[in-house]
Amino acid sequence: MYYFASDMHLGLPPAAETAGRERLLIRWLREAATDAEAIFLVGDVFDFWYEYRRVVPKGFVRLLGTLAELTDRGIAIHFFTGNHDMWAYDYLERECGVQVHATPLEMTCYGKRLFITHGDDITAREHGFWTRRMNGCFRSKTMRWLFSHLLHPDLALRFGHAWSSHSRKSKAVAHRFLGEVEPMVHFARQYATSHPVDYFIFGHNHCAEVYPLDDRSTAVFLGEWIEHPTYATLSPDGRIALHRYPAVR
Repeated sequence: MYYFASDMHLGLPPAAETAGRERLLIRWLREAATDAEAIFLVGDVFDFWYEYRRVVPKGFVRLLGTLAELTDRGIAIHFFTGNHDMWAYDYLERECGVQVHATPLEMTCYGKRLFITHGDDITAREHGFWTRRMNGCFRSKTMRWLFSHLLHPDLALRFGHAWSSHSRKSKAVAHRFLGEVEPMVHFARQYATSHPVDYFIFGHNHCAEVYPLDDRSTAVFLGEWIEHPTYATLSPDGRIALHRYPAVR
């Protein structure tokens, strides 16, 4: 079985809620690990993450320890950078054993071709000049160098958390799925015309949807873990499904 989840936003205030969300994620990881071929964390696991060469954000010890434990047992865990945790370097890979992806990943699982990405870069391209410019600025090597060399870690993390918190307060957690006008749906339709993809797997928009594109391709949106924890599975028969966690009975 392959497992996919995104948008936990660990570190988002209040602290008690993020601690509970971290414990829930760890519980899910341990349950998934019992039969997982691989686990994919598809962006915005952290509400803000920035690595200096010798400094990483405080906290998340239980999660980081669990990731290291599972990868030590031989379970493949893939970590995709999102717009809230795009500034991950080699710490998670070196210390926790996860495979970090800053760009989309295409791979074949159970005979199905997958295209996996957080999706913020796709959405930014559709949202006009200033959104594209800001996204490109945050991802630039120059901006990272300036951030690292001109700001003390305490100031950098304070700024990052303030920016992230402002972004979250400006919009609802759960988003209305836009269907055909959803930027990632538009991208997937265009991409599928020249690339054979069975499942596009996206995070970012906080919608939990399985959206057929045509007879061959389907777009899967993984939802979020702030209010309605959701994940997807790809089973050995090649079928993908969304699940609430814990399961609603």
